Amino acid sequence: MSTSSTFDLYQLSEEHDAVREAVRAIAEDKIAPYAAEVDEESRFPQEAHDALVASDFFAPHVPEEYDGVGADALATCIVIEEVARVCASSSLIPAVNKLGSMPVILAGSEELKAKYLPPLARGEAMFSYGLSEREAGSDTAAMKTRARPDGDDWVLSGQKSWITNAGVSDYYTVLAVTDPDGRRGANVSAFVVEKSDPGFSFGDKERKLGIKGSPTRELHFEDCRIPGDRMVGSPGEGLKIALRTLDHTRVTIGAQAVGISQGALDVALDYVKERRQFGSRIADFQGIQFMLADMAMTLEAARQMVYVAAAKSERGDPDLPFFGAAAKCYASDVAMRITTDAVQLLGGAGYVKDYPLERMMRDAKITQIYEGTNQIQRLVMARQLLR
Repeated sequence: MSTSSTFDLYQLSEEHDAVREAVRAIAEDKIAPYAAEVDEESRFPQEAHDALVASDFFAPHVPEEYDGVGADALATCIVIEEVARVCASSSLIPAVNKLGSMPVILAGSEELKAKYLPPLARGEAMFSYGLSEREAGSDTAAMKTRARPDGDDWVLSGQKSWITNAGVSDYYTVLAVTDPDGRRGANVSAFVVEKSDPGFSFGDKERKLGIKGSPTRELHFEDCRIPGDRMVGSPGEGLKIALRTLDHTRVTIGAQAVGISQGALDVALDYVKERRQFGSRIADFQGIQFMLADMAMTLEAARQMVYVAAAKSERGDPDLPFFGAAAKCYASDVAMRITTDAVQLLGGAGYVKDYPLERMMRDAKITQIYEGTNQIQRLVMARQLLR
């Protein structure tokens, strides 16, 4: 595994620091005030959407030649991290815009890129990703959704499950079996589906533990006809494109987890410095200090893993599959641990909705599950080690 060219990450560039400062100001001013309401009402964070569009942080990864700002992978992670620090649901706007559009960026024709990336960059459309199905979660090659050729078109039939921002997004990268008799894993192709395509509809919103402001729904395809030029890459390359995409976007889930952890630590620090028991601030008790030290230590380790993985994503390093999986896995486990400890530090106050920690704890859980469970991440890492 390469370790070269990562030493610069011990100090971020001025440009990356400026991105953090700008996003944090927007997050605290335009997103944080609505975070509790978004969670309570399970509603889409339109205020965050509008603020991210206005500031060019909506889909910062889109290259400049397609009307984007061309943020590198590390800057995109910083955007997601800072938004997640105040509202995990809102951080899924830039994160899933990257997830949905990454197959087009990696393997799409120039015509597809020119058609779908500029509206995304301008904030006129969102982009989601349709890979999982009810019986094909971790085992993606077991998918049942089919796409059959019909003249110059393709006709999709089937369903996708657990689709983030479904119903809000205008564009969807959808994986479907195009050669039912072909070799498993090499018989899947990728397509761009538009929200307005006939035969395409959505299931009910899932009722979730966390990230309640980001709608999660099924995609339903009933003889959904799409033009042939909407295929991403070549026939049979779909699963390979999908897995390459996840190598890059797992890093953004690590960034989301780091942001949630930082938000929880910030709240806990403020509280323990004010709360008094037995005549002293509880921050002055050694047991509390040890908890805080462990929280901060693991958070910084997770942040460095995410940033190194982001640098590898930007360069397209061959060991990205290991580092992307490791960053996502470690950072999400850390987020669950830190948010749980933060709730504990506030005691009863941490358990009620007067403080944001119970929401952060609920939001953190999904980072261990989506874009590949952490058990799958360990399989990915082990396979890379044993190759």
